[in-house]
Amino acid sequence: MSPTTRRQFFGKSACAAMSTVPVMNTLLNLQVASRVAAQEAPTDHRTLVCVFLNGGMDSFNWLVPRDAGRYATYSATRRDLALPIIHPTLPAQNLRELNQDGGDGQLYGIHPSCAGLQEMFNGLGGDTSKRRAAIVSNIGTLIQPVTKDQYLEESVPLPRALYSHADQIDQWQTSVPQGMTQLSGWAGRTADVLHSTVNGNSIAMNISLAGNSLWQVGNNTTQFVVTDRGALTFTGSEPAAPLHMQMKNTAHRSIIQQNYANLMQQSYGQLTKSSIELQEFFLAQYNGYNDSAVAGLFPTTNYVAQQFRAAVRMIALRQALGLKRQTIFIAHGGWDHHGELLETQAGMLTTLSVALTAFQRALDQLGLQDGVITYSASDFGRTLRSNGRGTDHAWGGNALVMGGPIQGGRIYGTFPDQALESDDDTGYGGRMIPTTSVDSFFGEMLRWFGVPASNMSTVLPNIGNFYNVNSSSLPIGMLRPGTWV
Repeated sequence: MSPTTRRQFFGKSACAAMSTVPVMNTLLNLQVASRVAAQEAPTDHRTLVCVFLNGGMDSFNWLVPRDAGRYATYSATRRDLALPIIHPTLPAQNLRELNQDGGDGQLYGIHPSCAGLQEMFNGLGGDTSKRRAAIVSNIGTLIQPVTKDQYLEESVPLPRALYSHADQIDQWQTSVPQGMTQLSGWAGRTADVLHSTVNGNSIAMNISLAGNSLWQVGNNTTQFVVTDRGALTFTGSEPAAPLHMQMKNTAHRSIIQQNYANLMQQSYGQLTKSSIELQEFFLAQYNGYNDSAVAGLFPTTNYVAQQFRAAVRMIALRQALGLKRQTIFIAHGGWDHHGELLETQAGMLTTLSVALTAFQRALDQLGLQDGVITYSASDFGRTLRSNGRGTDHAWGGNALVMGGPIQGGRIYGTFPDQALESDDDTGYGGRMIPTTSVDSFFGEMLRWFGVPASNMSTVLPNIGNFYNVNSSSLPIGMLRPGTWV
């Protein structure tokens, strides 16, 4: 088993435990510390869900201004990519009207493929008290606030390798855009701060449904990687495990159950055995949960919806798993639309909207809505100007945030001037300079999640450039009053 694989099995670092001889003493100390911490832990349960849209989503066709002046600017800039407010012959291609309840007070529409997101913004089932979705406009990676002149003169620090997929994905997940080698993500560092004192157990609080995610890797904690069928165990007891896998896993189990004279071999066997037992415990809980009450909300042909269906199970099982705090990572790739933007994005947004809406409806139906915040992230925004087929890599874009703790039905942040060569444009075809930092976005959600002000700069090293962590106000203001401290 590789060191990376060993680390995936534990909320505590397996590698750190393996580096010391008295492994059993270490585990015993962790158990004692967990029991003490559990006595002071919060009694509520909260989950933060990230859906990462890999490829760089063109989010300025996701959120579009509808008032005459700003729409005219949008249409002139986007030209062949502009979506109509009112299509002369195809009403299904009209922008869907968003009715703001506060926010910046302007008129907006959402992409015609997003019927579910429109309903969540305006109010589930027409109930305006259930405005579950909001949008944060022109958000992106920043080290500190930047003006156009500062950008052009390079007189202030800028994120490393802007417009690069790999670098910007890392920066959204680490919140460290300076270009330093960063081996931990901000959800992982959150687990470093909260896991042992809040959850008080050894099950990892960071769960990924999309393989390893840098977002959830901490310095002392890692994520628990699962599939939408649950945890993968060494016993082959997961659904439809191939015969050869069952045979291999049985052989592996027989090896680690042996008694060894060598202390390191014995310690490795004990540690691996514990990891297997954790995975089997998780799988038993997962398989034992009956989600028939909400299963029909999730189309079986929508693979993103199936990830969210699995997420509902994991959220519903928080208490059984001993998790008062939990993060879940979901991925949806294919958003790098240099060509065929209009047709391809329309289908992908339908998939995404259906999945997100089913997820939020399920949470509401199960009474879990007030303990979950879901947000979208992507590599970067895209150019406003068409390249003749689609759009190219840019910077600022729009992000969705939803859940019971969110003051939905609002557009937060500052929507940019979409005229080419405006003060919000870097000067390259409508690459928007972000006016809201990812740190402000993440910092507000972390105040709800329970990260103390004294630890906020550990989780988000640049937060002080945008927000006073000791402030009695919020950096964006998207949380409902009374949901944060």
